[in-house]
Amino acid sequence: MLGIQNYGSSSEGEHSDNEEKPKADDKNTTTKTAEKEKKQEVPDYLKPIDPKLSVAKSLAVCAAPEVVPMGTAAVQRTIDPTVKEVEYNPRYEELFAPVKGPENPDLTQQMKAPRNTLAGYVEKAHINAFEFENQRRTFHTYGYALDPSVDEEADGRSFVGDLQSAYDDDGKTVFEAPKPKKKRKQEKNDNPEDIEGFLGPWGQYKDEQRVAKPNEQEKAELEEILSKRHRRNRIPEDKPLEEKSILHIKDAYDYQGRSYLHAPHDLDVNLRTGAPPTKCFLPKAHIHTWTGHTKGISAIRWFPKTAHLLLSGSMDCRVKLWEVYGERRCIRTFNGHRQAIKDIAWNNKGTKFLSASYDRYIKLWDAETGEVVSRFTARKMPFCVKFHPDNTKQHLFVAGTSDKKIICWDTRSGDIVQEYDRHLGAVNTITFVDENRRFVTTSDDKSMRIWEWDIPVDMKYIADPTMHSMPAVTLAPNGKWLACQSLDNKIVIFSALNRFKMNRKKTFTGHMVSGYACQLDFSPDMSYLVSGDGDGKCYIWDWKTSKMYKKWQAHEGVCISTLWHPHEASKVATAGWDGLIKFWD
Repeated sequence: MLGIQNYGSSSEGEHSDNEEKPKADDKNTTTKTAEKEKKQEVPDYLKPIDPKLSVAKSLAVCAAPEVVPMGTAAVQRTIDPTVKEVEYNPRYEELFAPVKGPENPDLTQQMKAPRNTLAGYVEKAHINAFEFENQRRTFHTYGYALDPSVDEEADGRSFVGDLQSAYDDDGKTVFEAPKPKKKRKQEKNDNPEDIEGFLGPWGQYKDEQRVAKPNEQEKAELEEILSKRHRRNRIPEDKPLEEKSILHIKDAYDYQGRSYLHAPHDLDVNLRTGAPPTKCFLPKAHIHTWTGHTKGISAIRWFPKTAHLLLSGSMDCRVKLWEVYGERRCIRTFNGHRQAIKDIAWNNKGTKFLSASYDRYIKLWDAETGEVVSRFTARKMPFCVKFHPDNTKQHLFVAGTSDKKIICWDTRSGDIVQEYDRHLGAVNTITFVDENRRFVTTSDDKSMRIWEWDIPVDMKYIADPTMHSMPAVTLAPNGKWLACQSLDNKIVIFSALNRFKMNRKKTFTGHMVSGYACQLDFSPDMSYLVSGDGDGKCYIWDWKTSKMYKKWQAHEGVCISTLWHPHEASKVATAGWDGLIKFWD
């Protein structure tokens, strides 16, 4: 206001430089005239306001009235039932308002109940420490205590436990010392001179009943009961099934008299070379399916060295031999087991193979004639079989059984020559290492044991709380590493030399094998690792980086076994529980 007033007066009071200044004599006259003009020209609203009459202070005043929006009073604030702190004072209706909203139709009655812990709803309560200890000791001593769910002031006669004793003792606690119960009368003879009749503190109670020794008649009855029970639990010994084999091709021999065990020469691949392919590649296409098994397949094995034949054992109790090249036919079927085949193994020359079955028999077959050479049984189920890899010990083979033993048989005499009995569970795998001087076994006891050949005491025992059972083990082509299929959905790597230490930097994950003994394999140049899984997929990892390179759906059921061809750069055979064997390139 003052600024506006000064603005009006100063404009008139200013003098331009061109105007002449008034003289000194006319000074008083000019001042009076200017004051009169001011009084006449300044309006009232520009005049300064008296501070006594003004309400304006140094603080700013907001004159906007408070306006309540329409319907606000009807809006209720809601409180989340999980909130533990409220920053305002809510009303009763707000604090105990029901939780509104659509209900989850899939919740059970237990899930709908309010919970503040994983097991239920816990309310904090306080009880005197002495009273708690008093009731606890009373319950352990006399078998009753006050009911904690009833207010003691309202009802001091509510008990839990032995109610009759509580009412007889009038509910007294251990600190109130109820009357001791009557002790049983005991025969006493504390005279140490009476050697035969001395009882001491071991005297018999008067109402005590003791079990007497059985007489001769009762002994005979007990022995008869035990013999019946033993006969009932004894496994009946089945006679070996009549073994036979079926040849599915017309000519078992070619024009030179060579059988189908002879590797073909007219191929692009040299099957007799010992050198692996220089570079392996990932398979891309499905090129063939072998069908013939009526149930799931449990194991497949390449023919030794040349891999021009494929042997498969199935849950339909049969073993089949397949062509890998040419027409890829089924050559021969071997029937000789009553129950499913668990494992198969070739000898070094490929002339014979072993088949282990759940019927507790291991049979040695002649691959060329289809006849059974000999049978072996230890009255237990064999879970894995393996010939000794040395050419000089081809008459020996080992088998891991369900009764925690590794048994070595001599095929020439049919006798057991050695037993390795240190495992605490069924033996799942046997793998020869260190130039066949040692072998590694894994078991259901989640351990790995290393044995010297023909010494029945393990030289090394590997067990860790983090280890799981490893039902499938494969030796690397260079003989330095063991790849083990662990049931925690991992492939773990152990060194196969000296210390047999786990390589924790190399772990292959991504597949699901929990509960399945999925056999895995290396590529011939050791650049890839291939394995199946429980969902029927086939996985390939890079050996150096442990990265998964490829996975695809190979089978409908479990993909139980995968084998990389030793002479082909990109050919992989897979077998599944759908009864199919597939060839990929």
